[in-house]
Amino acid sequence: MANITSAKKRIRQTARRTTVNNVRRTRIRSYIRLVEEAIDGGDKGKAQDAFKAAQPEMMRGVLKGIYHKNTVSRKLSRLSARIKAMAA
Repeated sequence: MANITSAKKRIRQTARRTTVNNVRRTRIRSYIRLVEEAIDGGDKGKAQDAFKAAQPEMMRGVLKGIYHKNTVSRKLSRLSARIKAMAA
């Protein structure tokens, strides 16, 4: 257990940041799930709308340091390709 004041503060900061990051990560996953459900449902319009809503959330995760930029770019690219492959 930490005895030094700065170490105790670090523990508090880490716990607070972990909680916030978990909320953000869950939010992003929910947006991705909505896109995937729309794709599986076969509704291209709904999938495109969900994708447009998910895109800024995912990029915000990059800015906040939750995900790496290349990871989000790859996921967006794959989702976009799946939407484009759907029948109109």
